[in-house]
Order: sequence, then C-alpha cells, then structure tokens
Amino acid sequence: MDPVIDMALRASLALLFVAAASQKLRDRGRFRAALADYRLLPATLVPAGVLLVAGAELAVAAALLAAGLRRAGLVGAAALLGLYGAAIAINLARGRHIDCGCGSAAGRPINAWLVARNTLLGLAALAALAPVRPRALGPVDALTIAGAFLTLTALYAAADRMIAHAPLLARLRGDT
Repeated sequence: MDPVIDMALRASLALLFVAAASQKLRDRGRFRAALADYRLLPATLVPAGVLLVAGAELAVAAALLAAGLRRAGLVGAAALLGLYGAAIAINLARGRHIDCGCGSAAGRPINAWLVARNTLLGLAALAALAPVRPRALGPVDALTIAGAFLTLTALYAAADRMIAHAPLLARLRGDT
C-alpha cells in the first residue's frame, strides 16, 4: 500500500474515533442511557462501560496516529467497529429500535444501515493492514494526504446524514 493512502485512511479513522469519544464524554448521561438500553451489559457495569468505550476510542485514535502502533490501531478500529455493528445487529434481531448512542443531538434509532456502515469501515481498517511500501514523501504527497483526508471526512459525513434521514425518507415514500 502506498504511504499516502495509509496516512489518509488512518487520519480519517482517528478523527472518527476522537469525535465519537468526545460526543460520549460531553454527554455521559445520555450515552449511559443509550448503553444501558442495548441490554448487553449488567446494569452495574454500564457506568464503567461509558468510560471504557470512550477510552478505547481515544486509545485507538492515538494508536492510529502513532507510526509504531499502526497495526494495533487498525486492528483496534476494526474490533470496535465490529463490536458496535454486532451490538446493533443483536438489538435489531431482538426487534428493538433504540437510540444508537452515536451522539446525534436528536437521537438516532439503530438500523441495518448502521451495521453496514460499521462493517464497511471495519473492512477498510483491515484492508489497511496491508504492508506499506516505504518511499520518500514530498510536498505533493502532503497535499494529497490532506485532500484525501478532507474527501474521506466529507464522504463519511454525507453517508452519515443519508443514514440519519433514511427513516424519514421511507415514511415520505410510504415504505413504513
């Protein structure tokens, strides 16, 4: 893999995890309620789970940005995304449409699109485990990394908004 692709992908994933952790830590009460609503942890472990999840997200973000921890960061990112996808899928299978706990101001019910999003992001993290072909980086590479980072961030934000508005669109079409 080219180092430019590696750096842009790791920086984008790191931003995703920093943003997710900051949302959880800014409103711990709301995330605690969402985490409890998943009914996957005993109630006594939910408060610790809030800090554990946010801490894991921050640790993964830091590892993604540290050259020596690249592999651990990518595996950690894939593991967290897989865990989140599994938690959502379990609750969908239970017939529950709870708040995803993603930090959205208006709340967002879980849905299959969130499972797909987390699966695709996790697969991207695993694909990035491919060996990086070392080469000297120049000024054009720095611009390319910045442009790719901004593009990936914008694509994620657009997809996130589409997922958030999918239930409303379904109601407008009369699919529900």
